[in-house]
Amino acid sequence: MIRLLLHHTEPAGRRPLRWLLLAVGLTTALALPWLIYPPVAMDIVTWALFAAAVDLLLGYTGLLSFGHAAFWGSAAYASGLIAIHSGLPFPVAVLGGAALAAALAVPIGYLCVRSTGIYFAMVTLAFAQMIYFVANQWRDVTGGENGLQGIPRELFGADLGDPFVFYYAGLPIVLFGLLCLWRIVHSPFGHVLVAIRDNPARARAIGYPVDRYKLLAFVLSAALSGLAGGLFAISHGFASLQEVYWTTSGKAVMMVVLGGIGTLWGSTLGAALVVLLEDYLSTSGFNGIGLITGTVFVLVVLLFRQGLWGAARQLGAALSRPRRRAEAEEAPAEPVPTTSSTSR
Repeated sequence: MIRLLLHHTEPAGRRPLRWLLLAVGLTTALALPWLIYPPVAMDIVTWALFAAAVDLLLGYTGLLSFGHAAFWGSAAYASGLIAIHSGLPFPVAVLGGAALAAALAVPIGYLCVRSTGIYFAMVTLAFAQMIYFVANQWRDVTGGENGLQGIPRELFGADLGDPFVFYYAGLPIVLFGLLCLWRIVHSPFGHVLVAIRDNPARARAIGYPVDRYKLLAFVLSAALSGLAGGLFAISHGFASLQEVYWTTSGKAVMMVVLGGIGTLWGSTLGAALVVLLEDYLSTSGFNGIGLITGTVFVLVVLLFRQGLWGAARQLGAALSRPRRRAEAEEAPAEPVPTTSSTSR
């Protein structure tokens, strides 16, 4: 299984487009704090990583989780506690939160992957609410309803209090997480996950341990969700009960559906849309933010069945189809070999 995860396969014809999208994505990420308020830019990239991690489970494995707030939130608390009490650089604190999320996902995933469909979603939701109850009651550690406050942003003794500076310090962590996701979904391991999503019975019949693959995908998704949650807590300087509440899981799922299920680029697009919309509505003094975001979600689901990124890909394919047909018609026909018979 590890060899399947590390081995990389990619169609040669798609490489130029992938490199172009990568260049555009990196340029946008680097220019983002120059275009919008830097804390909002950091929220976009952290939520983008969270949504892409959820998409690994939903879009590529076929498992809808309403419990990923448990890993996002537990990593937020763990990273904050490490940063407060140890004084270690914030990347170490974030990695510590991701490790806790992965460790927490092992027993939860072991119990959840035996279920499918709505049952899987409900079981993950139940575990997430258990984590929420623990965070609310363990006030000496988490701060309860007041949250965990005063989380420092330090890197080898340097205070990164400036949101603009901290964005560029935290961006490599997000890019590392997205690179891991890209590597996973384009490896043979990712292809096996897609096979399990499409037909688990057939994947099991040809010898793949389906539950084991689901568990590994669950743990990887949780670890990357924790990576995003820890960075989010360090960025804001606090961790609250909202991070482990079930609506946080629902928000990530909404981002995935808006952008397009099974498309990592779509998850980042959905995250940017939701965060920017919420920021615009909150700064304008509008109180019914959920009403507007819910309306946008319904419209996108009704009009773009494959999400915004899926609709963009369909549009690009439709525009390039006539050009390819014209090129095929203009291409010279290859001579057909003929065979001549000789009489004896």
